[in-house]
Amino acid sequence: MSTTTASAPPARQILPAEERHAAELAFLAAHDEGPRPPGWALTPRAVVTFICGSDGKALELPGQRLVIAPKFVGERALVERCVVTLAGERGLLLVGEPGTAKSMLSELLSAAVCGTSALTVQGTAGTTEDAFRYGWNYALLLAQGPTRQALVDSPVLSAMRTGRVARVEEITRCLPEVQDALVSILSDRRVSVPELSGTDDAQVAAAPGFTVIATANLRDRGVSEMSAALKRRFNFETVQPIADAEAEAALVRGQAVAAVQRAGAAFGVDDAVLDVLVTVFRDLRTGRSAEGWDVERPGTVMSTAEAVQVATSLGVATAYLPAGDTLDLVPGHLLGVVRKDDPADHARLLGYWDGPVRRRAEDGSALWRRLWDLRETLR
Repeated sequence: MSTTTASAPPARQILPAEERHAAELAFLAAHDEGPRPPGWALTPRAVVTFICGSDGKALELPGQRLVIAPKFVGERALVERCVVTLAGERGLLLVGEPGTAKSMLSELLSAAVCGTSALTVQGTAGTTEDAFRYGWNYALLLAQGPTRQALVDSPVLSAMRTGRVARVEEITRCLPEVQDALVSILSDRRVSVPELSGTDDAQVAAAPGFTVIATANLRDRGVSEMSAALKRRFNFETVQPIADAEAEAALVRGQAVAAVQRAGAAFGVDDAVLDVLVTVFRDLRTGRSAEGWDVERPGTVMSTAEAVQVATSLGVATAYLPAGDTLDLVPGHLLGVVRKDDPADHARLLGYWDGPVRRRAEDGSALWRRLWDLRETLR
């Protein structure tokens, strides 16, 4: 006699926002019973609270209190404008430099508005219209001909049928003629399926609540200009780099700690080293140090996301390959970031060492003195 036991679901590196924050979403749905746009899981006010946090205050339900943690470091007014755009069922386009958390904001908005962030199209130069409209199960198509069963909905078409949010990542990486497949979708809120002409499935009309959130890195190479017609279908919101140094340092630490823990280790990088790392990124990103000294900006984008990756690498190295001072690893990782696009950025990084790093070392900072002593490792 044999017995079978249910196997545990496989572990996943990163959970989608709707699963990662399921307890908060359920709490907010019960806490704010105000009016909701058609198809929304939360009220607009609760969506803003979910993303921006409850300012450290505990929200209360009978027998339950919960502080909603902030998940996006940015202006609350930006989030509110995004929510108003989606409540009006208008397309939302988040633009900005790489690494400014546009995709994260898109995911959080989708999870809060409709309960899922999974209806996503990743834009590339190889993306076709099928990704926005529909495709076919060719085995069924050959066996049955064009039927509803043989039709394969795109994420956008699935969102239209169910009144949810569709996400389009890196829309400007799609070819212009592919991008323009969204023009009629956002205008008419319908998709025609001529192969099913004469049936009830020949046209799919969007259910209430359907809309699209797209992201675009307008500075990147390989970007395709959007048509004026498509631009008019979106409200543009620019996501800026994090303005506050302390907030950026806290975000880098939090994200790096989580990543190192997923790698099975404890995070052992000192806060002082992370502060130095974030300071270097901010100086090179803005072209000016905190002291007001001019800095030659590299061609690559010194984003917060890149700072998180470097901090994560430092944490993993400290946990698994401990060898001396963690600060000794910083120049090599910075060089790996800076030299991604333009070889001349190597000289700009050396110039930064000869400028702010040297001057801070001369002012008596032990950490910056150690960093200055490591200049030769950049050659």
